[in-house]
Amino acid sequence: MNGMMKSIFGLLLLSCVSIVYAQTPEKVVDLPTRPGVMQRMLVLAPPAPKAAVILLAGGHGGLQISSDGAIHWGRDNFLVRARQLFTNQGFLVVLVDAPSDRLSPPFLRGFRQTPEHLTDIKTVIAWVRRQTKTPVWLVGTSRGTQSAAFVATQLQPPDGPDGLALTSTILVDSEGPSVLSMPMDTLQIPVLVAHHEQDGCRLCSFSLTSNLMDKLRDAPKKQLISFTGGDDVGDACNARAHHGFNGLDNDVVGKMSNWMLAN
Repeated sequence: MNGMMKSIFGLLLLSCVSIVYAQTPEKVVDLPTRPGVMQRMLVLAPPAPKAAVILLAGGHGGLQISSDGAIHWGRDNFLVRARQLFTNQGFLVVLVDAPSDRLSPPFLRGFRQTPEHLTDIKTVIAWVRRQTKTPVWLVGTSRGTQSAAFVATQLQPPDGPDGLALTSTILVDSEGPSVLSMPMDTLQIPVLVAHHEQDGCRLCSFSLTSNLMDKLRDAPKKQLISFTGGDDVGDACNARAHHGFNGLDNDVVGKMSNWMLAN
């Protein structure tokens, strides 16, 4: 086989792999969490998961996932649009919507640090553990980091996650507890922090990530992975700005996945 034929064969192989990845089925699961309340999730399951990630989107968090799996808000959110990339890395992926009693404005605003939210996510973690014996990671982005950090500081494994990953972390906030104000020094699980060095969102200054890393003194393993470049479009706190790792999805998910699967 000459060099040109090898190149063509390689491109065909990559195309086939991409098609397989694109066809990973998405299953809608409605999970009872509290009396009269259902938690809707979108689940992507590879044949043999290496680990599981529970993805918590940013903003108001009301994805409004329909029964056929369509997402009616937040499709551009970093974790929402990257869900297939995590599946490609071998993760069982669970994308979490707002619960059934929070499916209208303000959705998760003012709800992320409540006992009810804690119960919902605790129930999701228990459901994921029944699906796989692999480690379960809680992954949040932007406002979703306030949910993820809150749950991780309130629950120890097996009720809580085996690891925590925070992307575009909310480090200051006049509307409620920032991640930096939470008892992150009590965490005894691996913690990964991914942040864009040019994040222009006023709540997520990269200069404050060192304070967060210092506070993670009891975490058995911790890592800050920083990124530069990509595209910066629109409002600084939106998903298509540096805040949402626009143009860097494969790089961010790849580096995050390598670290999480190694820890």
